[in-house]
Amino acid sequence: MASEAETNPSIPTESALVDGSALAGRALAAAGASHMFGVVGIPVTAVATRAVAAGVRFIAFHNEQSAGYAASAYGYLTGRPGVLLTVSGPGCVHGLAGLSNAWVNTWPMVMISGSCDQADFGKGDFQELDQIAAVKPFVKLALKATSISEIPHLVQTALATACAGRPGSCYIDLPADVLHQTISETEASSLLSEAANPIPPQVPDPDITEVDKAVSLLRHAARPLIVFGKGAAYARAEGAVKKFVETTGIPFLPTPMGKGLLPDTHELAATAARSLAIGKCDVALVVGARLNWLLHFGEPPRWSQDVKFILVDISKEEIELRKPHVGLVGDAKRVLDFINREIKDDPFCLGRTHPWVEAISKKVKDNVVKMDAQLAKEVVPFNFLTPMKIIRDAISAQGSPAPILVSEGANAMDVGRAVLVQSEPRTRLDAGTWGTMGVGLGYCIAAAIAEPNRLVVAVEGDSGFGFSAMEVETLVRYQLPVVVIVFNNGGVYGGDRRTPEEITGPHKDDPAPTSFVPGAAYHTLMEAFGGKGYRVSTPDELKSALSESFSARKPAVINLVIDPYAGAESGRLQHKN
Repeated sequence: MASEAETNPSIPTESALVDGSALAGRALAAAGASHMFGVVGIPVTAVATRAVAAGVRFIAFHNEQSAGYAASAYGYLTGRPGVLLTVSGPGCVHGLAGLSNAWVNTWPMVMISGSCDQADFGKGDFQELDQIAAVKPFVKLALKATSISEIPHLVQTALATACAGRPGSCYIDLPADVLHQTISETEASSLLSEAANPIPPQVPDPDITEVDKAVSLLRHAARPLIVFGKGAAYARAEGAVKKFVETTGIPFLPTPMGKGLLPDTHELAATAARSLAIGKCDVALVVGARLNWLLHFGEPPRWSQDVKFILVDISKEEIELRKPHVGLVGDAKRVLDFINREIKDDPFCLGRTHPWVEAISKKVKDNVVKMDAQLAKEVVPFNFLTPMKIIRDAISAQGSPAPILVSEGANAMDVGRAVLVQSEPRTRLDAGTWGTMGVGLGYCIAAAIAEPNRLVVAVEGDSGFGFSAMEVETLVRYQLPVVVIVFNNGGVYGGDRRTPEEITGPHKDDPAPTSFVPGAAYHTLMEAFGGKGYRVSTPDELKSALSESFSARKPAVINLVIDPYAGAESGRLQHKN
């Protein structure tokens, strides 16, 4: 009687030969990679097909840039490295967009690229490039397989390193000749077994003396504040954050992607009083957020000259760079657990009648009243606020699990951050630390893959959408529950905003540098691939489209036509343009 291995070709026999592509696919599966994003071609098509056979789901894109952004966001959402597969040369270069995005945002990601035959390097081979040199500025570790036997170890090492310490990106180079080499099944199994389960480096607990200093500072502060960012969200620190805030009564301020760790509607949320909170606080506990441009570098005039920072970061180097009053190195959740334990032994709480809490609460209420007055106006042709309120209400009506919001664009992202409400952690993806435009569709796909039980809603400017619009076909191909709302104002920031004095010179009749085709029918792009498209320009049309598309949970594009003169050039960063 024939054995199962003899009758089922997917089960390798001891005498079978395993090539580099098959070994790479099996190594990825053995290392715990459940998904891979990318664009296939020479020499990596077989890597994708062999990985699928080994149990790794491959999500095929049109462009490595979008696939890379998907891999980076997947790493953030899952806590496991997002894997990107690219072809050699130009494919590797295109993939640098996602690789560098993961590096700057400190998200775990591994890019795997094919490369030319080692023997032909330097001769001008097909798509030849020194890819190790190209990726080095953007990775924690760059590895190259020089023989098939190295593949399992390199895969395990790269995936483990991407998550170790401060998360980040890693790279694996797989030359074409290595992918074509073969070994026996016995040797392949042995190599996979030897590479399995590397011991992860231990993140040290925070120095208890420094924890004591931090708690003492907070206890004696007149105007304390906690700021938390996407590093705290990545660390799954929401429970520890909630316990800290509700035990101490200290107001909190999330960074844009930290929103949702506690609901935006929480009574101690200081987002609507941001200027007051950072300008007047005397002690700031900053957890999983860097004192970079998003937080005005922690410097005057936005912050008080005398503010004392307690900085919690996984990276010792980050703390040494910022030189806070107290630095606590460690995982955000773990460090907050230590702080909470210290407070429990000698609790303190500001209380609702504390002058600082009252001042924050009053400013929040005043600003919310002003915003509500603006949102109550039904403006047609649409400005940004009227449709954003309708979108907010439609998203909120979905309840739990809350949809994941993807936001990019200048005005669309800025207004959305102020209007749209986050109630659950890791449900907002935006341009992030680097202010990256073009992430939208890649992030949508990553979110739908990582969180299949959640609806994904993208709120995009028409310029941001244009970077990756072709990936709507990918949404349809995989039938992902993604609704893309395009704020169509005819260009970057809007249509032609030049003054008469600026319209001059030999090319004055050309469209403005900020202009797109007026009235572009973006919804028909989705319809071309079998998805649902809507064109809306009134409140009733928008409400109907949102209701239908949210209920269907199928790929859709809502072409939201707004006044081309709504919004501002460069959004809230006009001073930099």
